[in-house]
Amino acid sequence: MIEVNIDSIRVSLMSQHRVAILKNDAGSRYLPIWIGPCEADAITVELQDMEMARPLTHDILAKTIASLGGEISHVIIKDLKNDVFYAYIIINQDGTQLEIDARPSDALALAVRVQVPIFVEEKVMDKASIVPEEDIMDQYSNLENDTDNDRDLSAFSDFVDSLDLDDLESNTGKD
Repeated sequence: MIEVNIDSIRVSLMSQHRVAILKNDAGSRYLPIWIGPCEADAITVELQDMEMARPLTHDILAKTIASLGGEISHVIIKDLKNDVFYAYIIINQDGTQLEIDARPSDALALAVRVQVPIFVEEKVMDKASIVPEEDIMDQYSNLENDTDNDRDLSAFSDFVDSLDLDDLESNTGKD
């Protein structure tokens, strides 16, 4: 299992969905998980320490688990099947460990409320995580030293050099 933190909640410009970006602190892998706007708000409210007048659903769930003698140990994103993530809330109660099936968004919202670790199975990270590309400026500096690119641009440079700009001014239609 790999421990992750919620790096950010992003908004899709194409739909009403949000993306929870989980980051592996020990490495540079990110795991994007699509979530709904309500769950995104529930996570964001807690991450930003916003005070709510009344408890939200995830607050009620956390209090109910505690009232029944349970303690949330951690949450885990355990599987990915047919582009659907499967998460579990791990609860210790009376010496027994319970795995409660949950949507990842709800598991994340609960985890931030009770401040427990978030884990992702290695196979899920291998299948769905991304590693950001190197800094874009590094890419451009690499291009400057690339002689293949210089050859590719030579035809364009030859064309620009062959333009007769004086001829262009005389053909503008202005007298």
